Amino acid sequence: MSALLWITVASLAAWCWLLLCQGFFWRTDVRLPPRREPDAWPPVCVVVPARDEAAVLPSSLPSLLAQDYPGRAEVFLVDDGSTDGTGDLARELSRRHGGLPLTVGSPGEPPAGWTGKLWAVRHGIGLARARDPEFLLLTDADIAHAPDSLRTLVSAARAGGFDVVSQMARLRVESAWERLVVPAFVYFFAQLYPFRWIGRRGSRTAAAAGGCVLLRADMAERARIPDAIRHAVIDDVALARAVKGAGGHVWLGLADRVDSVRPYPRLHDLWRMVSRSAYAQLRHNPLLLLGTVAGLALVYLVPPAAVVASAAGGGTATAVVGGVAWAVMAGTYVPMLRHYRQPLWLAALLPFTASLYLLMTVDSAVQHYRGRGAAWKGRTYARPDAVPDEG
Repeated sequence: MSALLWITVASLAAWCWLLLCQGFFWRTDVRLPPRREPDAWPPVCVVVPARDEAAVLPSSLPSLLAQDYPGRAEVFLVDDGSTDGTGDLARELSRRHGGLPLTVGSPGEPPAGWTGKLWAVRHGIGLARARDPEFLLLTDADIAHAPDSLRTLVSAARAGGFDVVSQMARLRVESAWERLVVPAFVYFFAQLYPFRWIGRRGSRTAAAAGGCVLLRADMAERARIPDAIRHAVIDDVALARAVKGAGGHVWLGLADRVDSVRPYPRLHDLWRMVSRSAYAQLRHNPLLLLGTVAGLALVYLVPPAAVVASAAGGGTATAVVGGVAWAVMAGTYVPMLRHYRQPLWLAALLPFTASLYLLMTVDSAVQHYRGRGAAWKGRTYARPDAVPDEG
């Protein structure tokens, strides 16, 4: 057997393992667990960190203010040093639309060792504690919620005894680059953090989706959220880990009626979104980077390369094994494309999309070692690992 055939067989074996042994990550049926409405609805405070979000607030904030929640609920929007009138716009939207009470606060510049977003979250939680809520809904300024979003989250948390109930918002897929890159973003996330494992008691796998996180207020205190994760790059994953570390029960699944309204029309916009935190995901470890690059190449690039090479005399066996691996790969991507209502032929392009993510990850490492610091919403941090998720 040729070396290429051996490598292709290894790629197919990896896909068989991913298909059957990685928590069925490719399935998209992990949705809100069974829920029942409580006899008495607990008080909830919604915390929205916002920095220069005037462009998206008109499409997102009214959906929060219009929540059909039978209990007491209030929205706290924390204006994190915006220069585009975010705070004033939020007040105007509240006056215009009514609904839940809105408080707009400002935390000032974050002290050393804090990311701006988590400092804003801390300020919002501090304001909320005066209302003595049972739950906190942490949601980003670009997330639009269906009218029953809050009540379904609370019902699921109460019924399942969860300390965190988080939903992966449906990201926007309108431009050509969004269609190519965005469903894969959620697909790769689920591959790293299989949703079924996250919700299993005793499992060490922990993750959340920062756009929609319902958190028990007493667990926030017990897990020291957000103080314990103030340096976190990927703050939603760090939050889930802190809660699990404190003995909490976490659930994460896909959302049907929670949507991000933030556009990423160009490849450059998507590239920045991924490269900002990709190397942090690898703990800034060059060995993990090399292993990730090699793994992505083996799993995603070898199958199409084997098929192409066979056409140039690489052998029939290589073509068959590579074709089967490519088919398995594409098949695991089809459910996510259906979830995003995208054409299924995009599944065949997953190797190309994976190559983009590989380059984004390498670029993230290059930025780290050039020591440029991490930039988020016009604010630059001295520490390369001190930047929050954008949403």
